Formats: sequence, structure tokens, C-alpha cells
Amino acid sequence: MFITRDQAAHHQVPRARRWAGFTLIELLVVLVILGLLAGLVGPQVLKYVGRSKSDTARLQIAQLGAALDLYLVDIGRYPTTDEGLGALVSAPSGVRNWNGPYLKKGFVPKDPWGHDYTYRAPGQHGPYDLFSLGADNRQGGTGEDADVNSWE
Repeated sequence: MFITRDQAAHHQVPRARRWAGFTLIELLVVLVILGLLAGLVGPQVLKYVGRSKSDTARLQIAQLGAALDLYLVDIGRYPTTDEGLGALVSAPSGVRNWNGPYLKKGFVPKDPWGHDYTYRAPGQHGPYDLFSLGADNRQGGTGEDADVNSWE
């Protein structure tokens, strides 16, 4: 079937639709705007992520503290430094009335940065000291590197 020239002209795509799309300049403007938004929003999001790890460490320390209190009720004392937090998961030798495990998941969690929590009993700040050294795993620091502890 053949189409005449008049019919072809009638069926042609309008010029505006043939050239529809974005120019390079329009795409570059959009990329610049997205870059500016990422530059403004990105640091704020990272700040919240760092703060959320510190908040997670505080919550874990509170949960470990509650488990230590249950241990105290059953045994009559907190685990020694040598027994450590592992006493919340498995009974130390020579301990009577152990009614654990005192942690729901059956293991002692690591801090949000992947390090072990430090536990001392008796502590310098109370019956026990329980703390995380933060992202840098060194004493002191600010921001994400700040220590998170049970006595503050």
C-alpha cells in the first residue's frame, strides 16, 4: 500500500515532538542543582548517622546494665572483671543460682563501631564501669570518637 505525498504530510509528527528532549545545558543545570543539594544535605545526614551510632551505644549500654542488674539479683554480686560480660551469656565456674542467659540474643553485642565494650567491676565510677571508646577506639575524643559510658 502506497501513501501519497498529501497523506504523508498529514501523518507527519509535529516538529515540537520530533525535537522533544533536554538540551545539554538543561542537563548540566539540573546536575549543578543536584550537586548543591547534596553538598548542603549530605553533611547533615552524616551527622545524624554518627549521632545514631552514639545513641545505639547508649541503648546497648543501658540494656547490658539491665542484664547486669538481673545477674546481681540472682547471684548477689556483679560479674568480676575477669568474668566479664560473658557471664551474662554462660555461667562462670563456681557461681550458684545463675539463671541466664541474661541477654536475649545469647551473645554479648559489640559496640556500633565493631569493638568490644569495656567492663570493669568494681568500677571507678560505681559498682561497675561499662563503656565504649567510640569510633576511634581511644579514650577521649569528640563527635563520633567520643566515649559512651554507663556513669553519665
